[in-house]
Amino acid sequence: MKIEVIRLSLIFILGFALALYLTPLIAEAARRFGLVAKPDGRLRVHKAPVAYMGGVAVYLSFLLALVFGFGFEKEVLGLLLGGTIILLVGLIDDFGVMTPWMKLFGQLVAIVALIKSGIHFKVQFILDSEPLPSFPVITYILTAFWLITMMNALNFLDIEDGLAGGVSLFSGLGLLIVSVLNRDPLIATVTAAMLAGALGFLVYNFNPAEIYLGDAGSLFLGLMLGALAMIGSYTDKSALGLFAPLLILAAPLLEISFTTFARLIQGRPIMQGSPDHIAKRLQKLGLSLRQTVIAHYLFAAVFAAAGLAVMVAGFKTALTVVIISFSALFILAMLMLGVKVERK
Repeated sequence: MKIEVIRLSLIFILGFALALYLTPLIAEAARRFGLVAKPDGRLRVHKAPVAYMGGVAVYLSFLLALVFGFGFEKEVLGLLLGGTIILLVGLIDDFGVMTPWMKLFGQLVAIVALIKSGIHFKVQFILDSEPLPSFPVITYILTAFWLITMMNALNFLDIEDGLAGGVSLFSGLGLLIVSVLNRDPLIATVTAAMLAGALGFLVYNFNPAEIYLGDAGSLFLGLMLGALAMIGSYTDKSALGLFAPLLILAAPLLEISFTTFARLIQGRPIMQGSPDHIAKRLQKLGLSLRQTVIAHYLFAAVFAAAGLAVMVAGFKTALTVVIISFSALFILAMLMLGVKVERK
């Protein structure tokens, strides 16, 4: 156990150091090649162009840290292959030459890589209901839906300095604790490497940001969080543990659910950018950008703690936490829906 803690700490330190070193280099390269986000006066209100490609720094830090971690087993190879595919998809999208359908196809290819490595939902009552146990099509469809949701959830969150990276950090910390509680050093190490890359990147991404994740980074972090959440075991104490990953990842899941619903009731295309995001509504209420981002961090941390409580508590306590948590999410969503935002 002591050896595992030491290895986990070293992997995290290495990944963090690599991210601190690589992120400004990649930011400079992005600026030289004109890969920058320009202010648009609507969603991007920064004063000067900001470099893209922060996702490349997160990915490289994650990958290089893992090289020194352990031998690559099947699940880890699947995560690396799927992560590499989605990073490339995101990079092409950042260049502005990918259609939404091409992007969806790339996401599905990354998901197939994960499924072929054995990373998919393993919920027993769903597996028992499969018409063809040798090819669990219901499980695969649910897996694809979950991972696409998580990838786009992080993509939706990536609208403010430090928002998507910081939420990934706090939600991912919950998943790291899950892997430690499950005594799974392999997944704990992978999660630690991802968190280290996100934290090192966040040093340069927090307001005022020097670099953004870009689609490459948000899709990569979304895929990793979604996949790592599926690998964990949550139901040792009670069946209510199935709600744990939903609560641990409540911040990105609420963002995509709320923004999608807000656009639908306004008759707007779901994937068309608009100021319907929770972060924009909080700023409309008077919070500064930094206060808005920190509020998201606190939200992610509190609900990650709630998810962990549901995982380790007995049935009655877990049920209480689930009811309170989902009631709070509903009330928050209704309050935010009442905040009017300008739509240009």
